Amino acid sequence: MAQRDEPSGALVRPYAVTRGRTRPRLEIAIEALIETTVRGRTAGGRGHAQGQEQQYIATLCDGRLQSLAEIAARMQLPLGVARVLIADMAAEGLVAVYEPTSFDDNDGVGTELLERVLSGLRRL
Repeated sequence: MAQRDEPSGALVRPYAVTRGRTRPRLEIAIEALIETTVRGRTAGGRGHAQGQEQQYIATLCDGRLQSLAEIAARMQLPLGVARVLIADMAAEGLVAVYEPTSFDDNDGVGTELLERVLSGLRRL
């Protein structure tokens, strides 16, 4: 294929974004909530090596908690790719990751969480 015949759009394979890495630096649950930190808000202009995807995640989670699953869906990326990107950002202090609480039989947190999820689904 000649150089002039190449597609003009941004055609990047999902795992090229993570440089082929499939394992995140830390395990993040699919329902974990992600929030941009103060450092993440100011990182774009300070010379931090952020790619388009990281900038999009920082913007998406600025002032609004998003689950890992929501971020992957909005970015149209496989869950594993989003997990690697977010884990990298968390390691750099650009985002905070809030893992879900455990479902213990002795507390009511599990029921409350399920009720909030159900309420959120009904609003969709």
